[in-house]
Amino acid sequence: MTATHGRQVWNAGDYDANARFVSDLAGAVIEWLAPQAGERILDLGCGDGALTEQLVSAGCDVVGVDSSQNFVTACKERGLDARLMDGQALEFEGEFDAVFSNAALHWMTDPEAVIGGARRALKPGGRFVAEFGGHGNVAAIVTAMRAVALSRGADPASAYRWYFPTPAEYGGLLSAAGFDVARIDLYPRPTPLKTGIEAWLKLFSLPFFEQFGEECDVAVKQTAELLAPSLRDDSGNWTADYVRLRVEARLA
Repeated sequence: MTATHGRQVWNAGDYDANARFVSDLAGAVIEWLAPQAGERILDLGCGDGALTEQLVSAGCDVVGVDSSQNFVTACKERGLDARLMDGQALEFEGEFDAVFSNAALHWMTDPEAVIGGARRALKPGGRFVAEFGGHGNVAAIVTAMRAVALSRGADPASAYRWYFPTPAEYGGLLSAAGFDVARIDLYPRPTPLKTGIEAWLKLFSLPFFEQFGEECDVAVKQTAELLAPSLRDDSGNWTADYVRLRVEARLA
C-alpha cells in the first residue's frame, strides 16, 4: 500500500482491478440521463473515463473533470477531454446541456458548493443527473471500522469520510439552488466484491487504516473479520452493503 498521508489517493490500475463494478453498474443512471447526440455534457468526477467514453460514443461532446491527476491522465490516454478540477469549485459558466455524475458526489463533502457549481455550468433548462452513496450506504462497513478504531484508541469519527444524504435532504438542497427535482430515489444495491472486502477497504479507506502504522494490514484484517458474518457468504463471496441515491433535476 502506498502512503497517502491522510488523503484519498486514486490509482487507475487498482481501481480497474478492484472497483470496475462502479461503471459496470451505472446503466440505470445513464438511462435517467438519456444522452442525445450533439449534447454537451459535463462528467463530474469522471474517474478513469469508462463512462465518459460511453457518452462520447453516444455522440455527445463531453468534458470530464476529476480531482485526481492519475484519473485525468488515464482519461487522456483514452483520448478524452479531461481536466484536473475540484468538483466543489467548478469553473464553467452556462455551457452544458447536462451535468452528469456517477459514484463521485459522496466524496465531495460540501454539497452546496457542488450543486452551485453544477447550476452555473448548465445552460438554461439544463439537467443534473447523478447517482452516489445515499443514507445508510456501507453502514456495516463503517460500523466495523469504528469498532476497530475504538479498540485501537483512535477516533471512531475517522471511519466516516463521505456524504450520504437522504432524498429529502438532497432534494431540499437542489430546490434551494433553483432546481426542479423531477425524481429522486434511495435504494439498496448489494454489490458483489470480486476481489474481496480487504481489497475494497484498501482502495476506498486507506487513509483510515494508515493511522495504525505498522499495524495497518492487521487492522484491515480485523475489520474483515468483524464483517464476515454479515457480508460474506458460506462460499467465501463478499457483498458490500451499498445504498444509492439517484436524482434527476432541471433548472427552472
